[in-house]
Amino acid sequence: MGTQSKVSFFRRNEFLIRRLHSLTGLVPVGAYMMVHLTVNASVWNGPSSFQNAVYKIHSLGAVLPIVEWVFIFIPLLFHAIFGFVIIRDGTPNTSAYQYSANLRYTAQRTTGVIAFAFIAIHVFHMHGWFHAEWWLENVAQPWWGASFRPYNAASSASEAMSSWYVSAFYLLGVAACVFHFVNGIWTMGITWGVWTTPKSQELAGRVCSAAGVVVAALGVAAWSGFAFSVDHDQAVEVENRMYSAQIEAGTVIPDPHKRSSDTHESE
Repeated sequence: MGTQSKVSFFRRNEFLIRRLHSLTGLVPVGAYMMVHLTVNASVWNGPSSFQNAVYKIHSLGAVLPIVEWVFIFIPLLFHAIFGFVIIRDGTPNTSAYQYSANLRYTAQRTTGVIAFAFIAIHVFHMHGWFHAEWWLENVAQPWWGASFRPYNAASSASEAMSSWYVSAFYLLGVAACVFHFVNGIWTMGITWGVWTTPKSQELAGRVCSAAGVVVAALGVAAWSGFAFSVDHDQAVEVENRMYSAQIEAGTVIPDPHKRSSDTHESE
């Protein structure tokens, strides 16, 4: 009894935790990443296309933070926390895998750490982590956080990524997230016992690699859209015009905190 009490929580519940961990990596975290990249890539259609998508998201109003925490942040934190636990305490069973599979196993954990750091910095950089006014004004904004303005979506996002080192950081982070997600589907199949033989794992690896090329292309499209496609002044003009139209239609409540400080319009 004494020996059993010393067994860690992870060890006692490893079977369930590993399956929940892999499941949250696919849904909702992975699914949200796909939606997020798709919405961001829409900026290639022009600032109005991206701004419309942002207006739809923010039409949830006061419900939006609840949706974000329940369907994004809590599952993401669970996936990340137990990901670190698995790295620290997990006993990998890689002896039966091929050499390439072992490399993918190591790369999965490495990109997981990179992806977590990237997401944490990205959320702070664009949104400031918390929406409390005191926090945003005294902590986030003085430290280059909360740069994204929902009602000036394309212009504020592109401006936040305007320096080459920030842009390079985002490219690295997106690449890590994409690899971790796609390769995670392959490792999820092993965890859930979908492909257990070397032949089935090899076939699944090829399918996942092909899917990875598609997701990577989407990630590059999302990243490059803000890095290269947005004309800041033109985007601001379009966003201001859309903002006035939304207020006139009664679909948006005026909110200066969701707009860039340098925007000017006659209402």
